[in-house]
Amino acid sequence: MNMDLTADSQAMLLLCSHLSLSDETGPKPLTLREWNSLARTLLESSLGTPGELLGLSIDDLRTELAVSDDEAGRLVRLLSRGGGLAVELERLESLGMWIVTRVDEHYPRRLKQRLKQVAPAVLFGAGDRALLGQQGLAVVGSRNVDDHGKTCADFIGNACAREGLVLYSGGARGVDAISTQATLEARGTAVAVLAHSLEKAIRAPDARSKLESGDLALVTPYSPNAGFSVGAAMGRNKLIYALADYALVVASDAGKGGTWAGATEAIKAKWLPLFVLDSPNVPAGNRQLLQKGAISFPVSLLTPSLALREWLQVQADGFAPSPVQPRLL
Repeated sequence: MNMDLTADSQAMLLLCSHLSLSDETGPKPLTLREWNSLARTLLESSLGTPGELLGLSIDDLRTELAVSDDEAGRLVRLLSRGGGLAVELERLESLGMWIVTRVDEHYPRRLKQRLKQVAPAVLFGAGDRALLGQQGLAVVGSRNVDDHGKTCADFIGNACAREGLVLYSGGARGVDAISTQATLEARGTAVAVLAHSLEKAIRAPDARSKLESGDLALVTPYSPNAGFSVGAAMGRNKLIYALADYALVVASDAGKGGTWAGATEAIKAKWLPLFVLDSPNVPAGNRQLLQKGAISFPVSLLTPSLALREWLQVQADGFAPSPVQPRLL
């Protein structure tokens, strides 16, 4: 196989991705919950790592993993499609994509530490993979943002570029797109965690040049050709927060929508210090997030004299993150 994949990452791709699989025929890839269960079994078995599963028979798997005939058969069928997967990997690589699995050393450490068992088994991406996990600010907000929110998103994007902070977003229209564009135009760097087709996103002319220059990385936990869905958007929100050092909610509806759901989850999980834009004109969701424990980011700060990195560090002093996850496949 290509992309310099180890035996462990090859096995994870075969088991957990839809690549080269038909939706109509063939076995279904493992869900994240099923993979976590198998990973625990592997760690406790004589095999130890996913790569040791390659080439094993149904009888071998039944004995080593104490699974049923049906489950052993499913695993063998998934693991035996290496030829078709190799062709698909060559195609993705020709488009400029990369793949990283949860067993790879290049997998973003923060995702394992913060998301623990819900860290995606596989990530697909394009652009500079090294941007993932670098110090930065997650900027999130509503797609339908008012002029006040647009101005703030643009200002923060420029501030991130000026101070060398990676801007993390969901790559959607509205706050995400405005802040990301501002950062890139100011010669900063950005990471967009997508809930829509990576294959389509990398073909956009403006994105292509930034991917090639190393200023932008696009990443998704979903198949590269998967279309947008509300469920995918909700599922990827946690990755935006988990990759960054700080997060800023520019505008949120109250009690509904992806921005609200992601922000309340981040507050509850204590992944990182979460700030919320605060002024008399902010949406009701902003005020309610502050009541839930978010940190105020006064709009009066948005002046040319703002030392964004230093201000975030001072305000986040004393923040107690969630505990680190022990060994995780």
